[in-house]
Amino acid sequence: MAMLLEFSMYPLGKGESVGEQVAASLDIIDRSGIPYRLNAMGTVLEGEWDEVMGVVKQCLDQMSRTCDRVSCVMKMDWRRGATGRLEGKIESVEKRVGRPLKR
Repeated sequence: MAMLLEFSMYPLGKGESVGEQVAASLDIIDRSGIPYRLNAMGTVLEGEWDEVMGVVKQCLDQMSRTCDRVSCVMKMDWRRGATGRLEGKIESVEKRVGRPLKR
C-alpha cells in the first residue's frame, strides 16, 4: 500500500521554540532511509503504510520522552501502484504550468 504521508508533530507546553524536539524527529526520519521532503510546516514521507506509520510512531515515542503532551496532524494520499510521487507530483504540476516552481 504505497502512500504519501505528510505530518507535523510538536510538543505542547514547551514554549514558543520547539526546534530541539523537531530536530530530534528529523534525525529519526533521515536515519529511517525512506524518501522524505521537509517543508516549512511539516514533512512528507513516501513508502508503505507500516513503514511510514512506524516512522511517525518513532517520532512520537522520542518526543513523548521529554513532554507530557504531543500534537500531530497527518494527511495521507494512497494510490495503487504509484511510486516516486514525492517528485513526480511536483513535476506533473510544473509541466502543466510550463515552468519550474519554487521548492
